[in-house]
Amino acid sequence: MSRYDESISKLKSALQFGIEASLEGFTAFMHYLGDPHSRYPSLQVGGTNGKTSTSRYTAAILRACGVYTGLYTSPELMEYPERMELGGQPISHERFADVILGTIEQAEAAIAAGVIEYITEFEILTAAAFTLFAEAEVQFAVLEVGLGGMWDATSIVTPKVAVVTGIDLEHTAILGDTVEEIAVQKAAIIKPGSYAVLGPGVEETRRIFYDRCREVGAEYTIIQPPYVQFDYIGPDYQSINIATAWVAAERALGQAIEPETVQQALDGLVIPGRFEILRDEPFLMIDAAHNPQATRYLCEALVKRYGLIPDENGIDRVPGIDTLLLGILNDKDTRGIIEPLTKLFKNVAVTKSASPRSIPVDELAELVETIDGRRPARYETIAEALADLTVRGVATLATGSITVAGETKAVFTGLL
Repeated sequence: MSRYDESISKLKSALQFGIEASLEGFTAFMHYLGDPHSRYPSLQVGGTNGKTSTSRYTAAILRACGVYTGLYTSPELMEYPERMELGGQPISHERFADVILGTIEQAEAAIAAGVIEYITEFEILTAAAFTLFAEAEVQFAVLEVGLGGMWDATSIVTPKVAVVTGIDLEHTAILGDTVEEIAVQKAAIIKPGSYAVLGPGVEETRRIFYDRCREVGAEYTIIQPPYVQFDYIGPDYQSINIATAWVAAERALGQAIEPETVQQALDGLVIPGRFEILRDEPFLMIDAAHNPQATRYLCEALVKRYGLIPDENGIDRVPGIDTLLLGILNDKDTRGIIEPLTKLFKNVAVTKSASPRSIPVDELAELVETIDGRRPARYETIAEALADLTVRGVATLATGSITVAGETKAVFTGLL
């Protein structure tokens, strides 16, 4: 077994979900490691949707300004090392193995010494990223919040800039049943000494963020239209994330950044799994839309990019994309994903990713038929779906979860 395979095996054997209302244990572990997260300034990005894209845009803009930047995102689209970037490049398998195995060894020693009782997979990854960035002597770290904000492992930092892209219902069993409760969780990343950048998606809960800023004495900027238009790869809705990232980078550096520098950052930058075209013929696109808000953004982007034309039954559909390949995880608002999406496509197919949280194919097919009225095609695996759709030359959009987008890309590229 290679060291990389060993690191993956040990990661997967760690406690997968150990979320509790405390950062005490993780803080103790980071102190045991020498507090590597305190050796560089950080920018933290939270929110229901857009946080990965905003994190990537922010890091790219900082790099265009000459800043050596570390980027930590989650989850990965295909492989764990994608979560950690140095200077705009994902780290190698070898470097990932070194930092993960080193962190696990330290965690085992900390447990034996009674410093902590246990450590979760996400805490191992986050501690490893903090250590990696310290060893690489990054000038700035851009950190995507994993879940919520108040008790997320990334929240042991006091970010120079705290970004919240938007709020919608997600992970309600953990974060709360209302957008207001979720907003409180996400607003917690704004701390004394931070500057808050609030995306337009916080509109419904803006008062909660104002109150948080007043409580901790943080200044803030609200991102509002009109947005400066740039040339970039991706749907129009990314203009919001670019505007948010632009302001975040300016606040991080304490100086204005010219539009030409932002354009330089965007040139050739692809956000993996976001409106990403993998193949032109037959057409294959993936998108990581996995909740109602993200699905609405995807639908708007599809209509704006491709328009709508009536099919043989006079029903308006997106032209040029014949089939929607859909897979959803069992903790999501299925109706909020299915209802707006399926009506845009002539044909619908359902599948499931390898995630244990994937809704079984037959169950998802019944949900689609109940909501949409049509009986979808069924594929037990994404590999089976791609093989059939490719042979038949069917233009396809694969979406519904991050795992579906990632696994589709992995099958397409031969990684799976």
